[in-house]
Amino acid sequence: MSASQTLVPGWMEIVESAVHDANRQHAEEAALAALVDQYASTLYRVAFSVLRNQHDAEDAVQEAFLRVLRHRETLGEIRDHRVWLVRIVWNIVLDRKRRAKTRPETDDIADLARVLPAMGLSAEQRAAALQHHGRVLKCLEKLPAREREVMLLSAFEELSSVEIAAVLGVTESSVRSRLFRARNLMAELLQHKRSTT
Repeated sequence: MSASQTLVPGWMEIVESAVHDANRQHAEEAALAALVDQYASTLYRVAFSVLRNQHDAEDAVQEAFLRVLRHRETLGEIRDHRVWLVRIVWNIVLDRKRRAKTRPETDDIADLARVLPAMGLSAEQRAAALQHHGRVLKCLEKLPAREREVMLLSAFEELSSVEIAAVLGVTESSVRSRLFRARNLMAELLQHKRSTT
C-alpha cells in the first residue's frame, strides 16, 4: 500500500464503491441492450398497429426505450418485461394519436400486413399469407375501437387476457368479454368477405 493510500481514510471503500458503480452501470446497459434486441420488433408492431406510420412507430419505440433508460434501475423489479414494455409503448402511441389526431385508421393496411411474421414460408405461401393478412386487417378495421385493441394485442402480440388487462389498465373480465365480442364480429366479417368475393 502506498503512503498516499494510507493517508486517505476509507480509500479502499471509495475504490470498491467506484468499481461497484461502474459494474452496476455496465450491467444495466447490458440489460437494456438485451431488452432492445428481444422486444424492439414486438414494440414496433404494437406502435405501427395504432399509428399506421413507419416513422411514427419507430419514434414511439425509441421513446419507450428512452423511458426505460431513465428508469433502468428498476429493471430488476419488473416481473414481465414484455408486458411492461408493451404497456409503455401502448401508452405512448395512444397519447400521440390523441394529440395528433392522426389520419384515418384505414391507411397503410398493406404496410401493417408486411410487418407480420412470414418466417420459413415459400414465396407463394408468403403471398397467400399476405393476402389473407390483408383481408383480416381490413375486417379488423371495422371493429369498434375497444374490441380492435384487445384483438390486436391478443392475436398479433399473443398477449394473454391478464397481460392485456395490465397493458390497457382494465379488468381481465372486461378483456375477456371484449375478446369474445371481437372474435364473433371478426368471424361474421370474414364470412361476409368470403361470400362476397
